[in-house]
Amino acid sequence: MGTVASKLAFDIDAAIPAIREHVRPFPPAALFQLADEGFDSPFEQLLACMISIRTKDEVTLPCARRLFTLARTPAELVQLTPVELDKIIVQSTFHEAKAPQMLAIATRILTEYDGVLPCDFDVLTSFQGIGPKCANLTLGIACNQAKISVDIHVHRITNRWGYVSARTPETTLAILEQKLPQAYWVEINRLLVPFGKHVCTGQRPKCSTCPLLAMCAQVGVTEHR
Repeated sequence: MGTVASKLAFDIDAAIPAIREHVRPFPPAALFQLADEGFDSPFEQLLACMISIRTKDEVTLPCARRLFTLARTPAELVQLTPVELDKIIVQSTFHEAKAPQMLAIATRILTEYDGVLPCDFDVLTSFQGIGPKCANLTLGIACNQAKISVDIHVHRITNRWGYVSARTPETTLAILEQKLPQAYWVEINRLLVPFGKHVCTGQRPKCSTCPLLAMCAQVGVTEHR
């Protein structure tokens, strides 16, 4: 492992294209995959993100697809009982809490927003169970807004690069909003989720095959492959 002094300066404009090519063989992050399949409305993306909280993509995808065969709009969702909805998403972590939260969100959309979920950060984060990560993913994917969604992969990897130095995802988000070119705001989550799962893993990252090794500061990396 090279020393930081011997590294090239980190160049985000070189890093993003390199990662695009490197993750091409891997499945995309769950919400981007669902959008590619046509489940790209703000409501569908918000529900899928709720399902994904503390849940692996391999579980999120079938849960979301199963739900969307029955309900793709707030009006359709409220036709389900809490028990029925819970059975649909039962494999998702914290499903017992998520089912009533989803129904409450659908009810509010119907009563307060004429059945259409607004593309508005403050509205999304006013719903119980929705934080900045899901709000920004929904706005970025479904609403074409320039938003950065910082999950565990984006937080870990950007700090490992040395591009960001932050203890929390919230601070990482604030720094990225100041530093990351806006053209990459939505894409960084799309790229770093598969990159973090298959290359820049939490433990023993695959540094030997990483296309960014020459510029990555490898902050915190004590053992790698």
